[in-house]
Amino acid sequence: MAIITNLWNRIIEWFEDRQSRAALIRGFNRSAKEAFVHGEVPVLMEASVSRGDPSYRHMYSKMLDSGFRIKAYAGRQLSKQDIMAIGATILANDTLVRRMVVLGWDTLQVHCDVGNYGCQWRLYEMIMIGQQNNR
Repeated sequence: MAIITNLWNRIIEWFEDRQSRAALIRGFNRSAKEAFVHGEVPVLMEASVSRGDPSYRHMYSKMLDSGFRIKAYAGRQLSKQDIMAIGATILANDTLVRRMVVLGWDTLQVHCDVGNYGCQWRLYEMIMIGQQNNR
């Protein structure tokens, strides 16, 4: 009976994590659209899941789709500085980054809609567990 209970609890946890991950993506996309419409940001951004970088794995990483990918729709190739600025803005939000880590993402990826260039960050390093976070 204990085996069935443990299995059931794991299944429920898995579905809750999937729902929470999907809700975070939807919320990000909704906020990004509103920020673009109101002129608060110069590019439209859209988040999705991706494979992630296997070398960035941590104890909470999901087996599949451990990357949080942001595509910036600018209609042109963004510079490395532009892409780094988008990443820095995301990483400056400690609550968001911590939520991403506990929901199983290990890689933040930022790309634009034109060209092949992009940047990525190891999320677990950004939360500095057990240390004073003075970024």
